[in-house]
Amino acid sequence: MKKDVLIIDTTLRDGEQTPGVVFELHEKLKIAELLAEVGVREIEVGTPAMGIQEINDIKAIVSMDFGFKCTAWCRATQHDIEAAVKSGVNSINISFPVSDILLNSMGKNYDWVISNMLELINYATDKFDFVAIGAQDASRAEYSFLSYFLGFAQQLGASRLRIADTVGKLTPLQTHHLFAKIKREVPHISLEFHGHNDLGMATANTITAVQSGADATSLTVNGIGERAGNAALEEVAVALEMMGGFSHGINTKKLNSLCQTVSKAAAIDIHCQKPIIGSKVFSHESGIHTKCILNNRLSYQIIIPEMVGREQGEFVFGKHSGTAALMHYLNSVALSISKPESNKLLDKIKERSRRLKRALSQDEVKELYQFSV
Repeated sequence: MKKDVLIIDTTLRDGEQTPGVVFELHEKLKIAELLAEVGVREIEVGTPAMGIQEINDIKAIVSMDFGFKCTAWCRATQHDIEAAVKSGVNSINISFPVSDILLNSMGKNYDWVISNMLELINYATDKFDFVAIGAQDASRAEYSFLSYFLGFAQQLGASRLRIADTVGKLTPLQTHHLFAKIKREVPHISLEFHGHNDLGMATANTITAVQSGADATSLTVNGIGERAGNAALEEVAVALEMMGGFSHGINTKKLNSLCQTVSKAAAIDIHCQKPIIGSKVFSHESGIHTKCILNNRLSYQIIIPEMVGREQGEFVFGKHSGTAALMHYLNSVALSISKPESNKLLDKIKERSRRLKRALSQDEVKELYQFSV
């Protein structure tokens, strides 16, 4: 039986916290619509305490009844919870700092966390159907306090517990050890992992957390977010799909459209080699690779492009190309070429590629063909 993993999208909250990113309401509504089409079951829709405009935007999204749960993010204050009430959501995540470095920087201590949690959970459960509690900077917390915090939140009736790697310091092995311990101590409550990408491990840590006991993950489209961003929804969804043993309800064939829409709204270009959605991730140049790929695409790639709403990339012709791909391409456009001729043409392609320090376009390859054959 497959383990069900809840994918929570936080593009409209943590994603918009990317420096310089501002989503207009029409962009938020379009992103929310596509998230629903993709099959996301819960979104972190925003931070109501930001003000009346944010509250109104959240109201507008909630009113569309897209079919997913709308969760508001709140600091550990009654003011934030009251703002969430005004936004019309029925689910909130209350975030508490739990590491010494955060508590000290905020002028708080352990006693403040515990007393505030007792007060705020009781206050919030009267107003919302679902109250999640977040352990902010859990990865840098003293484990003895983190353990007590999580156990007390469960005792008070929290609906879910978020373990946040707020500054992205964890490695997969550390993530495994952390979740294995937590799962033993609070086995009867839903656990969520929220990973940042400061060391480039957010997706790996998220997958490891799921394998080690996490029931839910909070992610952003394209991995956008503060500093180096968050774990990427498209990467986690596809990885879980390919691993087997997990279900998440995400229609991976619709991911590309979602990712392109978020890229445009955020005004952040997608790197050409970004996993899943980069423009070059299904293209090949190496002669060794392309010769095998002509026989079986999966010989040098594990993802079928159609699985993520993409088309197979073209062969790229440059310094590393081989004759098999070149002859295949020319024959596909009705240009005949012999093996000796292809060797001669390939030499010219490689020479021009080295000189230009790039691959050649298909038109440039055709041009060289006309002068070589």
